[in-house]
Amino acid sequence: MQPEELPPGQILIVDDQPANLLALESLLERPDIVVLKAHSGNEALGIMLETDVALVLMDVQMPEMDGFETAELMRQSARTRHIPIIFVTAISKEQQHVFKGYEAGAVDYLFKPIDPHILISKVNVFLELRRKQLALEKTSKELNEMIEGLRSANRKIIEQQSALIEEERLKVLLQMAGATAHELNQPLTGLLGTVELLRMDRNDPEKTERHLARIEEAGNRISSIVRKMQGIQIFDTIDLPSSSNEVWQHEAIAILWVDEAHRKSGHAETSIIQQIHSKITHAVSIQEAMDRLEASVFDLVLSGFRLADGTAVELLNKMMQNHYDIPLIIATSKGDERIATQVLQAGAYDYIALNHLGRKEWIQCINKALNKARIKKEARKAIQKMAELSTRDGLTGLYNRRYFSEALEREIARSGRRGSDLILCMFDIDHFKHINDTLGHQAGDMVLTEFGRMLGEWLRLTDIPCRYGGEEFAVILADTTKEQTFSVCERFRNAIAEHEFQYENQRFHITVSAGVASILDIAPPKTGDRLISASDQALYSAKHTGRNRIVLYDGKMEEQAHAAQ
Repeated sequence: MQPEELPPGQILIVDDQPANLLALESLLERPDIVVLKAHSGNEALGIMLETDVALVLMDVQMPEMDGFETAELMRQSARTRHIPIIFVTAISKEQQHVFKGYEAGAVDYLFKPIDPHILISKVNVFLELRRKQLALEKTSKELNEMIEGLRSANRKIIEQQSALIEEERLKVLLQMAGATAHELNQPLTGLLGTVELLRMDRNDPEKTERHLARIEEAGNRISSIVRKMQGIQIFDTIDLPSSSNEVWQHEAIAILWVDEAHRKSGHAETSIIQQIHSKITHAVSIQEAMDRLEASVFDLVLSGFRLADGTAVELLNKMMQNHYDIPLIIATSKGDERIATQVLQAGAYDYIALNHLGRKEWIQCINKALNKARIKKEARKAIQKMAELSTRDGLTGLYNRRYFSEALEREIARSGRRGSDLILCMFDIDHFKHINDTLGHQAGDMVLTEFGRMLGEWLRLTDIPCRYGGEEFAVILADTTKEQTFSVCERFRNAIAEHEFQYENQRFHITVSAGVASILDIAPPKTGDRLISASDQALYSAKHTGRNRIVLYDGKMEEQAHAAQ
């Protein structure tokens, strides 16, 4: 039986400019995507309330209600709060502006002009997440149906064997009375017990076996889902103690308290220490605070507004300049709306007045700041991971073909501006097909992975190693000469020839051929395609003159290639 095909994913694009809507729609045109369009935030909210949307691509700048305001309203509705939002914008890329989008509920940003490859990569991620969610919902529905079937089977057993069931019921009640919490948390134990009961139903063996198969299948699915859930990082939250006598059991929080001469820190310190397990370090000035941050790692910074050598805004600016990505809360003796606006705009996580702060508010304030910082950190990691996935080869970890093309054009332009040389090396593993044919494709993958690792370690940090395709690798080298490159490639070729590869119990050696071309040796126009063609011709020469060698490109090779054609 073929698995049920899931419906196409619906993506909502929101922009007040019809031309932008058409451009995005054309990029997303494919069978597994249904594109919905809205010209305003209000229209988008109406569509989302009536339609199952997998992803929203939303412009930030729109009349009447901008993207940030629309996202805030989405978060207030149970129907729309879980729909992922990617902001599409041509305005500021500054961190403060981007953070505003994340605070509004965005999961990512796309900056205009949009790279179609990056757009499709990000869209595919969220479509896949939606498909998995739908599959999980379907599995849950099937499990509920199976549970209802089990209940029906149990009712039949009770009707047919009332006396026996009554005796068993009493035994079960006695067992449950002594059951531990750990045993009650094992749902699969209950399923296995039901399996044994169903095996006793001899009146309808076909139905019984069918239910057993479905239960076993559901158990496997539950185990798989649990394993996946265990791999997802869940943010820790601070649980509020229900009484002042309770001790909050949580890992210690390192707090830097910055206040002139600690005059205002007493109340705050007492309140925090009573509620949470924390380690507080003091500082009286911006300079001392920066010294503390350099010497130790802190989870949170609490600061008064006026310090011995400046204000909290200046402290915040210095932290940003030194890339200390630590949440900072401003605490003053009395509230001041003007100061609150100033510090929050500067990037502070919160502004609190000590005279209005109770024990519960302290915990809530710290919890909010810590979780907000963790979410931002995880969001940046996710963005970085997505960027790596779009530019890295999954097997070798080197840059992929797409990144190679972009980097080559960029380096050629840079070489032209500076009048410097640029070298391209094309490597090809000799007789690679023989490895796949004799040892299998897994052995071939092992060779590619190990080769990529060695190539990356052999080069300079400024060089750009890429997997060009199959068993071919390309390296872009700037600020060097072809003679120096030839020498490096020769040493690398020898290192590969001497390296012993091992797959399972098989030990073997490989060799590599390479073609090296300089941008200075090719005739105008000096484009990436011409440089690739030149290095390919040198590689062709290396392969057809015995392999396991490095060949430098010269103009005669191009003449010979034309003559051969």
